[in-house]
This record gives sequence, structure tokens and C-alpha cells, in this order.
Amino acid sequence: MLKKFCYLFMLLGIVSCGKSEDEQLQEDIKIIEQYLTDNNLTAQRTASGLHYIITQEGSGVFPAATATVEVKYKGYFTDNRVFDETTGNQTIEFRLNRVIKGWTEGLQLFKKGGKGTLLIPSKLGYANNPPSGIPSNAVLLFDIELVDIK
Repeated sequence: MLKKFCYLFMLLGIVSCGKSEDEQLQEDIKIIEQYLTDNNLTAQRTASGLHYIITQEGSGVFPAATATVEVKYKGYFTDNRVFDETTGNQTIEFRLNRVIKGWTEGLQLFKKGGKGTLLIPSKLGYANNPPSGIPSNAVLLFDIELVDIK
């Protein structure tokens, strides 16, 4: 009976009976840290919980949050299943403030020509409202090459 009330309140937007955002973030950070350990990787971490690895520094300036950038990328889960990627010479261009928070924050850490990996906790990704093919509250990993800043 309690579950029925909880579900009803969730539908009405009154209360959440699942994990809090802080609890989910802590769980995501554990998943990210385990992935780093399992793969013998070292990452830096921002205050938001975003982890990043810069493998090629790049040159020039860092993009602003409102900049238009051109990137190559591969998006995958911690089990290494790829869910999206550019291929060959294909790139994608977008404004940084029009994508998931993890990309907006993370790409500002790259210079033109820079390469690396973003390890994004779910609250900076799609949280509990993902597109088709991505599970709710999934930790997302992206290998990134910042080709250009427009």
C-alpha cells in the first residue's frame, strides 16, 4: 500500500521516494572511481563530481560556456558498451550551453586540439530522463577531441 501512495505522490510531483540527488551522486562517484581503478586510470575531479582526464593538452584558449565547438567523440558506459560516436573524419558542432551539463562543464577544460575523457555522473548527464538507449541515472563516459572553437 505504501508503494502505491509513494507512486501517486511521485506522479503528482509532491515527493520522491527514490534516492536523493546527493545519494545518486555518491553512488555515481563510487562507480566512476571503481572504473578508474579497474582500468588503472587517474582522473581529476571537479566540485560537481565530474571526473576528467586530459591526454593531449591542445593549445590556445579554453572555450566559454556559450562558445560553439566542433568535436569528435565516443560515448560509452562503464562496461565499455558504446552508445554513440562520430566516425572517421566526422565531427559534430554545437553550442556548449545546449548540451548536457557534463559536456558544458567538461569541454571548458579542453583547449583546441585537446583530447581526453569525461566521466560524467548522472546528474550532469541525463539523470532520470534519458533518451532512448541510455538507462536512467547512467554514468556516461566520453572520449573527446576538441577539434575547433568557433
